[in-house]
Amino acid sequence: MRQKSTANRDLPPRMIRRCQPRKNGTTWVGYYYNGRDADGKRKEIPLGGDLDQAKVEWARLERRAPPKPSHLLGFLFDRYVKEIIPTKGVRTQSDNMKELKQLRKAFEQAPIDSITPQVVAQYRDARTAKVRANREIALLSRMFTIAREWGLTSNANPCFGVRRNKETPRDYYAGDIVWNAVYAEAVQELKDAMDLAYLTGQRPADVLKVATTDLNAGFLTVKQGKSSKKLRLRLEEDGVQSGLSTFIDDLQKRRSLSGIKTSRLITNTGGLRMSQQMLRNRWDEAREKAAIKAGAEGDSALAVLIRQFQFKDIRPKAASEIELTHASRLLGHSSEEMTKKVYRRVGEIVRPTK
Repeated sequence: MRQKSTANRDLPPRMIRRCQPRKNGTTWVGYYYNGRDADGKRKEIPLGGDLDQAKVEWARLERRAPPKPSHLLGFLFDRYVKEIIPTKGVRTQSDNMKELKQLRKAFEQAPIDSITPQVVAQYRDARTAKVRANREIALLSRMFTIAREWGLTSNANPCFGVRRNKETPRDYYAGDIVWNAVYAEAVQELKDAMDLAYLTGQRPADVLKVATTDLNAGFLTVKQGKSSKKLRLRLEEDGVQSGLSTFIDDLQKRRSLSGIKTSRLITNTGGLRMSQQMLRNRWDEAREKAAIKAGAEGDSALAVLIRQFQFKDIRPKAASEIELTHASRLLGHSSEEMTKKVYRRVGEIVRPTK
């Protein structure tokens, strides 16, 4: 199939842009439809000089729904969904689509050039979900940067300089008592997931993806879904097995005895890989059993702490219980400051007065 010229690649199929310099120094621009006459001969059908109106006429000739005018944010949203979001990780795609759903409610029909820092600030203040508002504004900012690259606007990014809502990082730390209470009520596959999450310090989704094929030459290779960063976790050093290596060996033996063939390390009793929903169901069940047991024993404070425990808290638990530099590298952070600010949830070790 013949490729469109570079000058027309931003236009729909069979739409052509014609440009002609004028004597006064300006340039005339007209749009045409590359169609056929009654005899089947090629014929350029005039669509006018206004791009949005030309696209409406193009849609009529193509018998398609008219595209959204390119000067509206709805057009930017649609193009971003089509061209940019598919390049992101699975979790980021899901988050972006949820954020975009809120942005569409406010800005779908707004002209791109009408958005000012004041409008963005008004959106921030109107949203009741303050943390989500920060994520939505961050996405809007990225889309405006792309819009400038696509030539949809030449204005400055209106999100720059707009204050974000104050955020307080989650500060929950699962101590040994809480951990042991939930672990005791967990089925074996959940115990395996908890152990692997703690020993590797990885996110839940990355823990569930670990497979036997990731074991190679004394290392466990992990590719983080969120950042695409690759890590190699050493299984043995100076002839001494790590706790992770011992865990994997034990898990492999149990898998072999059960006849499990799949390469994923974390599976259910039937050998099927563990999905995030399966993990969530087993986690909720074990946590609730542990909380009920603590309440029945008269420790209501412990029951409250248990119910606050989330599987994702295992990652910061791991980061809090090892040296900072080690934790930062294990979690795949580019700086220790991120690890310290968000994931270190225990205080500094100090000496008492006496």
